[in-house]
Amino acid sequence: MTEASLTAETTPPVEPAPAAPSPAPASAKEEAMDTVRFLALLAIAVLIFRSFFLSPFNIPSESMQPRLLIGDYLLVNKMAYGYSKYSLPFSVPLIPGRVFARTPERGDVVVFKAPPVNDNDYIKRVIGLPGDSIQVKDGIVWLNGAPLKREPMADFVIPVTPNMIEASRQQGTLPCYSTEFEEIGANGQRQCRYKQFEETLPSGKSYAILDIAPIAQDNTPLVVVPEGHLFLMGDNRDRSADSRFPAEENQGIGLVPEENLVGHALVGMFSTDGSASWFNPISWFTAARWGRIGEGF
Repeated sequence: MTEASLTAETTPPVEPAPAAPSPAPASAKEEAMDTVRFLALLAIAVLIFRSFFLSPFNIPSESMQPRLLIGDYLLVNKMAYGYSKYSLPFSVPLIPGRVFARTPERGDVVVFKAPPVNDNDYIKRVIGLPGDSIQVKDGIVWLNGAPLKREPMADFVIPVTPNMIEASRQQGTLPCYSTEFEEIGANGQRQCRYKQFEETLPSGKSYAILDIAPIAQDNTPLVVVPEGHLFLMGDNRDRSADSRFPAEENQGIGLVPEENLVGHALVGMFSTDGSASWFNPISWFTAARWGRIGEGF
């Protein structure tokens, strides 16, 4: 076979198939819209979760010492007592009255909108339920005609921390109530020492309280809690604007409507002594009170 015939019998080369066109890249405008859509959905999800399930709450005052300290951060169970407009951000009036309502138990630590303005979140302990009679005599709480059992405990000792100093400065007070209760600890640091007691409810539930010094509210008139209301007190009996005081802004809360309930204190998720600095990342760890994280109620 000649070279010419070989050439003639060779299969002609196959033309390659044209490549499929590449999809057009998304425009910058489409990418921006996707990002905005994602962030909007995320914000809605967070809003729903915080409104109806769990919400963070921080402790700005000493009213619930010794259980809670300034700088504690809690998770609050929003499902515990049902929902009202106060469950929603800015108390948007989308929920009429209370739905899935449940009355707290005595001894519960609750977060609520504080009367009379019903704007700020407060945290106190439930002492009296609807129908209960409450009176304080010489610092002892009388519930339905009988005094609550109160027994001395070891003194409560707490270091004077930066957030305590800042809170006392804003209130025009001293970090340890008065110099009488301040001392220098073995480590050379300032600390407060208070008398501490265990108070026990008729149900048997007990908790620690502070009774630092005599105040006018150590003796109160007899009060019968009306239907739909609660008598609330702080565990630090001398630094708590609670139901012993008339409902006046920044003075007291009076008897709190159950509708004002926001939720039940669930667990401590973080705590800081206020010494952290944004410019010193190491201080973010040294300022944390790690032993208080995870404490339940």
